[in-house]
Amino acid sequence: MKKLTLALAFGALTAPVAAHADCGEVSVAEMNWASGSIISKITEFLMEQGYGCDVTLVPSATTTAITSLAENNEPDVVPELWVNSAPAYFKLEEEGKVVKAADVFAEGGSENWWVPDYLVEEHPELATIEGVLNNPELVGGRFHNCPDGWGCRIANDNLVKAFDFEGHGIEVFNHGSGDTLPAAMASAYENKEPWFGYYWGPTAVLGRYNMVAVDMGPHKPEVHACNQTQDCDNPGKSAYPAAPVLTVVTSDFAERNPEVFELVSNISFGTQELSNLLAWQADNSASAEEAAVYFLTQNSDTWKEWVNDAAREKLSGIIK
Repeated sequence: MKKLTLALAFGALTAPVAAHADCGEVSVAEMNWASGSIISKITEFLMEQGYGCDVTLVPSATTTAITSLAENNEPDVVPELWVNSAPAYFKLEEEGKVVKAADVFAEGGSENWWVPDYLVEEHPELATIEGVLNNPELVGGRFHNCPDGWGCRIANDNLVKAFDFEGHGIEVFNHGSGDTLPAAMASAYENKEPWFGYYWGPTAVLGRYNMVAVDMGPHKPEVHACNQTQDCDNPGKSAYPAAPVLTVVTSDFAERNPEVFELVSNISFGTQELSNLLAWQADNSASAEEAAVYFLTQNSDTWKEWVNDAAREKLSGIIK
């Protein structure tokens, strides 16, 4: 019933409106993962209903979006671009073809080693890597690692050497797929069992379960850069950095539509906020559209700060 209600609500909210002459047609990339799709749906709705834009969502992914920006100067707006995975972005920025509109994840994307909160409540020392290494039995004597083929696998393998897991009695379990890693976390948490391993956010599993990021010490850029390579000669101790995740627009669009550029410059989410939304989506088997409606109806104070006065008046009459 909840799913049906949300679907109907979104259909009602997205009834056509007269296009605003100053906005016109806008193309927005819809990234092919859960959070990217939800952000695109929210952006589309606010543009259409608040600013009268005629929005086209373009199915996309990181490499696809960057290639299209370079070759075709489109789409106009690319939400949730993980620029660490798209080094070509920086060249486009230097050439003046694209402009950073916002850090769409206010704190950046997060990569960490995690333990459940109930372990830290009972054993506060487990909030640090030193505490974990000195008490391996409290985390089950195992580290849950990324599958082969993931970029984090290389960094973790080097960090495992740097922190001498073997010498501290911690076995490394390399997961066989991206499904078993969060499943292992979920199973441990629901059964209040020890768990220690890698994960990233914002994700549904971190929205659903209260995990504590283990303090790995300071981030050291040069050390981390080496750790990310398979042939790193001297793996070292370094925390993961926050990953910049941006909304990017073409320079032409920024100049052509300053009001809408201001809108997308304001759209930003906290990592935990988005993880919670993704958890709600997973728990309710909801579509990206339904999750967008849920966010808009539950967070009016947030989106009202994103839009201008005229758009706020229009949207307040629609979103109840």
